[in-house]
This record gives sequence, C-alpha cells and structure tokens, in this order.
Amino acid sequence: AVEYYEKGDYYRALQVFEQLIPVYRGTDKAEQLYYYYAYAYYYEREYVMASYYFKRFSVNFPSSEFAEEASFMIAYTKYLDSPRYSLDQTVTSEAIDEFQLFINRFPYGEKAAEATELIIELREKLENKAYNIANLYFKMEDYRAAIVSYENLLKDFPDTEFKEDILYNIINAYYSYAIKSIEDKKKERFENAVKAYFDFIALYPESEYVADVERLREKVQEKLRESGFEEL
Repeated sequence: AVEYYEKGDYYRALQVFEQLIPVYRGTDKAEQLYYYYAYAYYYEREYVMASYYFKRFSVNFPSSEFAEEASFMIAYTKYLDSPRYSLDQTVTSEAIDEFQLFINRFPYGEKAAEATELIIELREKLENKAYNIANLYFKMEDYRAAIVSYENLLKDFPDTEFKEDILYNIINAYYSYAIKSIEDKKKERFENAVKAYFDFIALYPESEYVADVERLREKVQEKLRESGFEEL
C-alpha cells in the first residue's frame, strides 16, 4: 500500500489501505495508516472523503505529531470543495467553521495565519452570494425580501465593499414597496424610505447617487401629501 502511495498510484493505495484498516485498528500502525489513507483521498481530489478521514485521524489521534496538520487539512479539503459563489455554500460555511476550530486549537501554529486568510476569502464568497440573492429579489420586484436580505447582509458583513450600493438599493426598495402597498401600510413604508435616505446621506454625502436619492425623497414627500400625511 505504501509503495503504491509513494509512486502516486493513490487509487490502488486506497484499495489496499481500505482492506488494512479493520486489520490494524487499535495497533501501533493505525495512526500511520489513517494518515496515508486521508492523504490518498486528498491527492485523488476526493475532498469529501479526505476531510472525513482527516477528521477521524484528528479524533482518534489527538496527541499525534500530525494532529495540527490533520486539523488544518479537515478545513482545507472543505475549502477546496467549496463551489463558486452562485451555488449552494453549505460547504463554504463548514470550511469557515473548521478553520476557526483549527485557529482556536492552534492559535500559534505555523498554519494559523494562512487559515485566517482563507477564512477571509471564504467569507467574501458568502458575501457575494448574499449580495447577489438580494439583488435578485430586487430585480424580481420582491421588495420586502430584498430589504430583509440587504439588511441581513449589512449585519453579517458590516464592512462590505457593496455598502453604498446596498443602502442606495434599500431606499429604492422601500419606496417601491410603499408604492405597491395598501393604504394602511404606505405611511410606515414611506417613513422607512426616508430613514434609509438619512442613513445613506450621513455615510455618503458626496456619493454619485446623491441626486437620485434627493429626487426619491421628493417623490416620497409628494406621495405623503397626496395621501394626506404629514411630510417628513
């Protein structure tokens, strides 16, 4: 099995290792066997299985000299299995959690800095996913869902690079949502649009969107007058 592994014939190595695992379980060779087995899956790009067996290694041999390495590889194989942001991001979230567990366990390890960088990269993917979902709701004119999605995005990613565009879209979404609302709900939703306007102006007084949001505020005031409400 080791000869196959060292020659790079990981497929054959896996077949033999699989037969040996129940034989060597509980012996002094089990640690080495699981180490090879996990890496054979890794080199075969079977990242789900690799992550699983690195996890098994970490649990079964917590005092191993390879414990830190295995802990990192649990997360790293999930990182490699993480799809592009337009697809389901369950694995991405799992990778972030595993990297954080690794950092908590080995805060001064040689891979701690790399793990932190990879967490940032993965969070950017989640951020892009959330932003695109919110934009999709907005384009579909599902303004309530768009508003909730944009506001959640700002809570989860307060330093997002899309913040200016998000706040601008929230104003538009509240305005459009109010226009489509029944009379009893319009005042509240127009008020929310105005609040969103002030939030935007406070943060981006020189934004390229200032003229647009000023016009939108005027439209809100006009709609309030038409409905017999006090201007804001």
